[in-house]
Amino acid sequence: MMNKKNLEIYVHIPFCVRKCAYCDFLSFPGNQQMQREYTEKLIEEIRCQSAKVKEYQVISVFIGGGTPSILNMEDMAAVLQALASGFEILADAEITMEVNPGTVTAESLSCYRKAGVNRISMGLQSADDKELSYLGRIHTFDEFLKSYQRVRMAGFDNVNVDLISAIPGQTLESWKNTLKKVTMLKPEHISAYSLIVEEGTPYFERYGECAERKNHFLSQEGSCLKSLPDLPDEDTEREMYYLTQEFLTEQGYERYEISNYSKKGNECRHNIGYWTGTEYLGLGLGASSYINGCRFHNTPVYNQYCSASFDQEEAFQGVLRQEFERLTIEEKMEEYMFLGLRLTQGVSAQGFVGSFGHNIRNVYGTVLDAMEKEGLMEYKNGCYCLTSRGTDISNYVMSQFLI
Repeated sequence: MMNKKNLEIYVHIPFCVRKCAYCDFLSFPGNQQMQREYTEKLIEEIRCQSAKVKEYQVISVFIGGGTPSILNMEDMAAVLQALASGFEILADAEITMEVNPGTVTAESLSCYRKAGVNRISMGLQSADDKELSYLGRIHTFDEFLKSYQRVRMAGFDNVNVDLISAIPGQTLESWKNTLKKVTMLKPEHISAYSLIVEEGTPYFERYGECAERKNHFLSQEGSCLKSLPDLPDEDTEREMYYLTQEFLTEQGYERYEISNYSKKGNECRHNIGYWTGTEYLGLGLGASSYINGCRFHNTPVYNQYCSASFDQEEAFQGVLRQEFERLTIEEKMEEYMFLGLRLTQGVSAQGFVGSFGHNIRNVYGTVLDAMEKEGLMEYKNGCYCLTSRGTDISNYVMSQFLI
């Protein structure tokens, strides 16, 4: 029997109730007709894509968005069934679905669980209702609590909660209060990110590089952003960063990646796959893939995606294989280092040899020595990893590994 290669699958559901002010993901509101149209096209893509990766076995599935949980539960069940029928998904595969508070019911959660979902990722961001309103979230903390309880009552025993620090008006005390309230619920996993003001978002108009001109150029729609409080200053943001590590560690969460913490054994296997070079296939609007040393993505244009016939090779290549790029060995090595250094355990010297047939020191010895000398990296347990100081300036350290 042929030894099959491991593959991860990401499924993108682009719909949301309302786009948050800080969000730069490919997402937008969509009515029932759009959602049904998209579901049918996604299932068609699943059928076509799965036929081309028969040499792979699927070790994880992540359904993200957008807000996947606003999709009609029958449509979501149909998507999950199509995945199960088309791909060889291992019995112990991690299957995660993102949900937002206020968009799940006991019935829909039961449906997801029966269809194979075994991990839920909930977007909370803050336990402070005023901060949630600043972010443009559609829910309150109380609504999150009710949804979280439904998730637990549905039998899910592997739950992640997403949080964001350094948001408008947030103080060190309010951030600590969010951490306290969330850890009291004992989720198995917590993702704690610092807010990034992304270009093209309403937040960029208010807080971006041209913020000093915002009073002259804010659109009428975005003018309400003028009333938002300022972002925490850099010193406060740094204090929040350290508080997160200290507090979550005290509560029994192990930091295994720059922004991710979990109870022992509950690390997100799907994300670890990304960071360690596992191949992945993206399904749905704008989804990215990395297979056989090639990187490509689906069209981000909704009408183009939904009108294409994936059975036709021209449409398959033109719509689902955009910006097709074959990585060089140097680019693969760079990516291996960039992603691997995000993990607290670092990059395995033996794993590097296994992946590329080269000793890591023959390729990066000079850089590794320099980073160790500066106190930014260390070698332990067969891995090169960031020190605490190196993690603080991780972007600088990672940039040193460009060949």
